[in-house]
Amino acid sequence: MIMLTGQSLTIEEAKKVLYEKAFVTASTKSIDKVEKSRAAVEKIVEQKKVVYGITTGFGKFSDVLIDAEDVEQLQWNLIHSHACGVGDPFPEVVSRAMLLLRANALLKGFSGVRPVVIERLLELLNAHVHPVIPQQGSLGASGDLAPLSHLALVLMGEGEVFYKGEKTEAITALSKEGIVPLTLKAKEGLALINGTQAMTAMGLVNYIEAEQLAYQTEAIASLTLEGLRGIEDAFDPDVHLVRGYRQQTEVAERIRQMIKGSKLITKQGELRVQDAYSLRCIPQVHGASWQALEYVKEKLEIEMNAATDNPLIFDDGEKVISGGNFHGQPIAFAMDFMKIAVAELANISERRIERLVNPQLNDLPPFLSSEPGLQSGAMIMQYCAASLVSENKTLAHPASVDSIPSSANQEDHVSMGTIGSRHAHQIIQNVRRVVAIELICALQAIEYRGVEKMAPFTKEFYMEARKIIPSITQDRIFSKDIEAAASWLYQVDWNSFIRRNLPA
Repeated sequence: MIMLTGQSLTIEEAKKVLYEKAFVTASTKSIDKVEKSRAAVEKIVEQKKVVYGITTGFGKFSDVLIDAEDVEQLQWNLIHSHACGVGDPFPEVVSRAMLLLRANALLKGFSGVRPVVIERLLELLNAHVHPVIPQQGSLGASGDLAPLSHLALVLMGEGEVFYKGEKTEAITALSKEGIVPLTLKAKEGLALINGTQAMTAMGLVNYIEAEQLAYQTEAIASLTLEGLRGIEDAFDPDVHLVRGYRQQTEVAERIRQMIKGSKLITKQGELRVQDAYSLRCIPQVHGASWQALEYVKEKLEIEMNAATDNPLIFDDGEKVISGGNFHGQPIAFAMDFMKIAVAELANISERRIERLVNPQLNDLPPFLSSEPGLQSGAMIMQYCAASLVSENKTLAHPASVDSIPSSANQEDHVSMGTIGSRHAHQIIQNVRRVVAIELICALQAIEYRGVEKMAPFTKEFYMEARKIIPSITQDRIFSKDIEAAASWLYQVDWNSFIRRNLPA
């Protein structure tokens, strides 16, 4: 069970909720804060104070006062008018993450919602009723208004949800689970949609996928090192310690452990004096990507526990401030940084693929073909990898450098962070397919060299991968192999595999 406080949610806890379906509850202390904040909102409405988003309209309409009897209609209008997302829905796991993060943010007690709003979010989460949320339509400030409006619709019994493997009307799923739709009260509509939870949820899922993929790229690179009889001296700890980057040193250490005991790995000067950069510089390049991923992780864990709506309520309502915590710039930068860091893992992987298949760069059969000329072997797999890498270069263009004014120039600078997070997700899928191609080629190269000569770790990895990817004895539809390998890399419990096969 995961208990939310609004203060302490970690990525590791989120993983359990998203992928292991851990039950989620709210802490009693946090609910107490929520109740006090709600009492402040009700007092503002009762006293007819002029407070943005509570007794006024929104955005450019912030100067329009709303009568107390129209407050509920205001919330209904807000959610319906803002639910204008378009395009394919976010992956279901991202929708699940949005429920988790929105509940956690409201539990901080600065948003003025009733506890029942948070209870409903957690009921949806625990019942695995996940809103269908279109991916496109957010500027990333004032938060993720359009995506989160589609989430809020479900609380009201409207919109669509993913439920038991199918897309269905929200009211149908709510009825089956005994979840009562809400009528939103003062401030609650704005509190639900004025935040960064779409980009942060997408970023959270991105990070979880990217972290596993980054570890896997090291194991696959180790297979390539064996397939190309790479030189182990480049991974000597002294080389990396004198530069001083911890992540670079850690990558080199993991590679050393993975290739330990291999009879395929060579020494400096044994076959050649030095390897190409795509082999020799694995710690430097992969290590730099790890530095970026650590930055992303830090920003995500801050944002996952942040109050990001507007206005925020302090001192039991004595201080209500219209600020800008909904602005997604920190996550926008983090997602753009992630895009570049993860794309680079594919860039260097594609160069290793080229060295595996190009007969001018190795002593293996041309294109790893069993009958060169009659059979093309891995020739076009390298084309595919090159295409994906090129596509990533376009997707890696920073979304955060763009801004388009909205709401009649009231909201005149926006982050585009949700676009950045979506593009990061696309890049990760492309990278996984590129390294899947490297895996297929490395397995074949090692088969020519002699599986019996492999290191214990890489041999175990080879044996597991061969259950998914058969040896290439003749040309076949390699698209199926690439997708099977990528699917396996996504699904495999990598932490368990490492614990079983590498020393602590």
